[in-house]
Amino acid sequence: MRVGALAACGALFVALGSAPPAVAQSDQSWETCIAVSGTAATRLPACTDLIENKRVEGRKLAGALCIRGNDLTEKGELDAALADLNRAIEIDPTYACAFVNRGRAYKFKNDLDRAIADYSEAIRLDPKMALAWNNRGDAYLQIRQLDRAIADLDQAIGLNSNFALAYRNRGRAYALKRDYRQAIADYDIAVRIAPTVANYLERGDLYRDTEQLDRAIADFATVIKMAPQDARGWRNRGMLRLWQGDNKGGLADYNKALEFDPADVASWNNRAQARLRLGDRQGAIADLRKALELQPGLENAVRGLRKLGVEP
Repeated sequence: MRVGALAACGALFVALGSAPPAVAQSDQSWETCIAVSGTAATRLPACTDLIENKRVEGRKLAGALCIRGNDLTEKGELDAALADLNRAIEIDPTYACAFVNRGRAYKFKNDLDRAIADYSEAIRLDPKMALAWNNRGDAYLQIRQLDRAIADLDQAIGLNSNFALAYRNRGRAYALKRDYRQAIADYDIAVRIAPTVANYLERGDLYRDTEQLDRAIADFATVIKMAPQDARGWRNRGMLRLWQGDNKGGLADYNKALEFDPADVASWNNRAQARLRLGDRQGAIADLRKALELQPGLENAVRGLRKLGVEP
C-alpha cells in the first residue's frame, strides 16, 4: 500500500525539513539516508543501518528516524512510522521535520486533530516551512474548515510561489465554497507548475462540474496521452462524450477504460448506455449484468435491465 498515492489525500511529505548537519562524505549510509533524490528502497536500509547500529546520535539520529518514519508512512506501515517519529521528537523536540511527518502519519490514520496539532507545532518551530502550512491547510480542508484551510494555503503559497500542491489544495477549497472562478485559477497555476496526471484530472473534473465540457474533454485527453493505461482519463472523457451525444466515441473510451480497469462498476453501467444508444441491446444487457455482478443491487443497473424487459 503506497499511502502517498491515495487521492484523495493531497499531502506532500518532508524528508529533510531542517536537515541535520551532513557528516563526512565517506559515510555512504548517511548520504544515502538523507538523499532527497533517493527512494524508500534505497533510503530505508541506509537509515536503518544508522539507527540500529547506533552510528549516529542526537539530531542526526532524529533525522534518520524522521526520514525512515516518512518512508514507512509511504509504505502504509503507519504504526511503525509513528514509533520512529515519536522517538525522533523525544530526541529533539525542536525538530519541525518530525512534527510534519508525524502529522502526516496521523492524517492517514484519520486522526486529524493530532495531525493539526503536529502541523501547528511545526509551524511554531519553523514559521517559514511552507510544507507545514500546506499540510495543515489540507487537514482543515478534510474537515471542511474551508476558511482556515484557505488562510493556511495562502501562507504556504506566500512562502513558496511555486508550490503546486498548495495551489491544488486551495483550488479544492475554493471549489467547495463554490468559488469556481478562483478554483480554476488555482488549478491553472498548479497545472502550469506541475503538469501531472492528478492536476489535469482534477481540473478536468472542475471544468465538467462547471459545464465547460470542451475544456474538460481536453484535460482528460491530455491525461490519456500522458498515461494511456490509466483508466480514469478514458472513462472521464467517455462520460462527457456520451453527454455530448458522441455515442461511438463514448463507447470507444469505455472499451479502453474497462481494458485497464475491469472492476469499475460505473464503466460497465455507462458502456451499457452507449451500447443501447447504438442499438446493441444484448451488449447493453451483458454490461448491466456485469455491473450487478460487481455491485449487487446497483439501482441504475436494475432499472436499466427492467426497462429492457429483463429480470435482474
